[in-house]
Amino acid sequence: MDSIAIIAAHCQVALRDNAPLILALFLAGLVGSAGHCAGMCGPFVLAQVGARAELSRVSGATLLPYHLGRGTTYIALGMLLAAPIGLLSRLDQLRWVPAVLLAGAAGLFLFQALRGFGAVGAPAPGFLHRARGLFARPFGMRGYALGALLGFLPCGLLYAALGAAAATANPIAAAMGMLGFVLGTMPMLIAIGWLGHGAAAHWRELARKAMPVIAAVNAVVLLAMAWQVAGIA
Repeated sequence: MDSIAIIAAHCQVALRDNAPLILALFLAGLVGSAGHCAGMCGPFVLAQVGARAELSRVSGATLLPYHLGRGTTYIALGMLLAAPIGLLSRLDQLRWVPAVLLAGAAGLFLFQALRGFGAVGAPAPGFLHRARGLFARPFGMRGYALGALLGFLPCGLLYAALGAAAATANPIAAAMGMLGFVLGTMPMLIAIGWLGHGAAAHWRELARKAMPVIAAVNAVVLLAMAWQVAGIA
C-alpha cells in the first residue's frame, strides 16, 4: 500500500506541475486529429471498420483495441525519451537540456502552424508499413498489435508532442502528456469510423482552420515553459 501511495503522490505532483503542458498536448491532439491525423490515419480506421462490419456500428467504429495499442506506443516512447533526459538534467552542466527540448518542440508546433497557414510545404510521406495481415481481422489483440505498430507512423505532430513530453524529464509526466495527446486524437478518428470521411469533412475543415492557431498558441506556451525551465529572469 505504501508503494501505491508513493506512486499516487508522484502522479499528483506530476499532474500539478505539468498541467499546462498536458492541456496543450490534449488540445493539439483534439484539433490536430481533424486537420492532420484524419488524412493520415483515417484510411487505417476506415479499413478496420470495414473489416469489422459484422459488429454493431458503434462498437465497430470505436476501435478501442487499436486506440489502446496506439496509445501504448505513444506513452512508451514519451517515457523512454523522458527517462534519460531526467538523468542528464540532474547534472549542473546539462540542466539546459529540457529547456532546449521544449524550445525544439515549440519549433515543431510552429512548423505545424506555418504549414496550416500555407507558409511552408508538407514533407513527402515515406512510411512503409508491414501490417496488411492485421487488417484482415483487427479484433482483440490483433487490433491492439495493429495500433501499436501504426503508432510508429511518422508524423510531425506526434514528434512535437513527444518532444514536449520528453522535455518534462519525468517519465510519469511524459506518460500523462502523451495520454492527453492520445485522448485528444480519439474523438475525430472515432467519428471518421462511425460517420465516414464524407460526414466528418465539415468538422475536418473547421479544425484545419483552427489547427494553425492552436499550434501557434502551443508554440508560445512551450517557449514560455522553456524560458522558465532555463531560469531566465
